[in-house]
Amino acid sequence: MAKGSQYMRGGRGGGMGGMDMNKLMKQAQQMQEQLAAAQDKLGDIEVSSSAGGGMVKVTATADMKLTSLTIDPDAVDPEDVELLQDMVLAAVNGALEQAEAAAQQQMNDVSGLGALGGALGGAGGLGGLGGLGGASGMGIPGLF
Repeated sequence: MAKGSQYMRGGRGGGMGGMDMNKLMKQAQQMQEQLAAAQDKLGDIEVSSSAGGGMVKVTATADMKLTSLTIDPDAVDPEDVELLQDMVLAAVNGALEQAEAAAQQQMNDVSGLGALGGALGGAGGLGGLGGLGGASGMGIPGLF
């Protein structure tokens, strides 16, 4: 047997540079379980946004689902439907941005990336998530 071949087979010291591969795999599995649990909690995190001075209100969850849309009757002007459409879009987009931010914060908390997650554009696979305002603790499918 060639000298040093035990390192390639995971011999002395647990393999690659003395790392314990079983321990590393167990840690990776635990992190995946934590991330999955965080993702499951996203549906429980609600955020809200409003537009037009509160005439249009939207509630959404951190898993990016709209759960409520309220339009004040005074916002409905048959002569200016475009204004109502703009208010609805603004409220929905505000809620989705808050949901994204909450999801990203949750995943950063679970992954341990903290402030580093933002420097990297999110904790892998989190790009494009908005933030629904004031919510924290979200999980994003497809992170792993």
